[in-house]
Amino acid sequence: MEYYENKQEPEKAVLIAVDTGDYNCETSLDELEELAATAGAQVIGRMWQKRDKPDSATFLGSGRIEELAEFCENNEVDLVIADSELSPAQLRNIEKEVDTRVVDRTTLILDIFADRARSNEGKLQVELAQLKYSLPRLTGKGIQLSRLGGGIGTRGPGETKLETDRRHIRRRVKSLEEELESLEKRRGLARARREKDGVETVVIVGYTNAGKSTLMNTLTEAGVLAQDKLFATLDPTSRALTLPDGRKVMLIDTVGFIRRLPHNLVEAFKSTLEEAVCAKVILNVCDASDPECAEHLEVTNELLDELGCSGKPTIPVFNKCDLAEANVYLFNEPNAVRISALEKTGLDELLDAISKALPPTRAKVKMLIPYSDGAAGAVLRKDGVIQFEEYRADGLYLELIADVNLVDRYKDYCVT
Repeated sequence: MEYYENKQEPEKAVLIAVDTGDYNCETSLDELEELAATAGAQVIGRMWQKRDKPDSATFLGSGRIEELAEFCENNEVDLVIADSELSPAQLRNIEKEVDTRVVDRTTLILDIFADRARSNEGKLQVELAQLKYSLPRLTGKGIQLSRLGGGIGTRGPGETKLETDRRHIRRRVKSLEEELESLEKRRGLARARREKDGVETVVIVGYTNAGKSTLMNTLTEAGVLAQDKLFATLDPTSRALTLPDGRKVMLIDTVGFIRRLPHNLVEAFKSTLEEAVCAKVILNVCDASDPECAEHLEVTNELLDELGCSGKPTIPVFNKCDLAEANVYLFNEPNAVRISALEKTGLDELLDAISKALPPTRAKVKMLIPYSDGAAGAVLRKDGVIQFEEYRADGLYLELIADVNLVDRYKDYCVT
């Protein structure tokens, strides 16, 4: 089989799927086409077949495989992308029948992640997921085990000797797991420090391309890459955010979710996604202009449950409500907030919702501080949010919002 060198022109791809009735096949293929475009391919055709289950040998039936082979030959197709995970035998048999390189949905997603990872931890997580996925599939590549050729499905590690030496891969997997465990411990210490310092975290989660990075930039000027692409950003970003009641929280952006997110990827990124588990409030951001908005919301909720976030205060955030396609009246989610991160509308309501969802750690009080205790006034000015102050004959009068522990410390000065 010919393996393609790096090209300027996008690879021509054809999508294949088996419609078993377990999910909406057409919608899933639409998403797969977006993934292919994100990876740099040009989709020129689709082929699917209704079956109770995929063919154990060739995924599609023999008649469809012949049609696929003819289509690939007539249209000079570079790549076949399957909308399911393929077994090693299916991968080998399809490539033999159609004489075209074949990747599956998981390989495609891992390829995109390999291209987008920027931080050291992100690269390690992607490499670990790639190696765990490729290890049992080495036999599926026939005699041509090296993937030195360019193109989709070949980026990242796992390209020369890693695919010919199982022991080397296993050693590398163990090494990566140890490195990630060390990073996870460091992340855990950072979380413990934040809790000790009373820093509360708010995590942004949601379907990929829902506008999470744009929201992060709008609220905190984080400077995160925001593009109309799936998985435009992969590495988490943390920034301080001041709420209307004066509380400062840590706002954390996380990797986007997607239907049938590969299990290896969920496992590899679990340490990053654990930020959602430890957060005080979760913002579930979805694209209100997408016809599949309700389903995207449900996909995210299911993944959050899988991570152990059940019962966590969660605010559904319907973004892109400025677009004509948005139909926010279809959604009756409790406590939902409607915003446009790009147009900066609805953000005050969102911040208020976050304040209400957070545990009551601050209180609004009135105090009259005698002039003999000037230090108290200095502390309250420094650590509280002064809304009004007045020098009176009997002392310094303050109206402020402060931590409940600070209020309790000076409770003798509280007035009604």
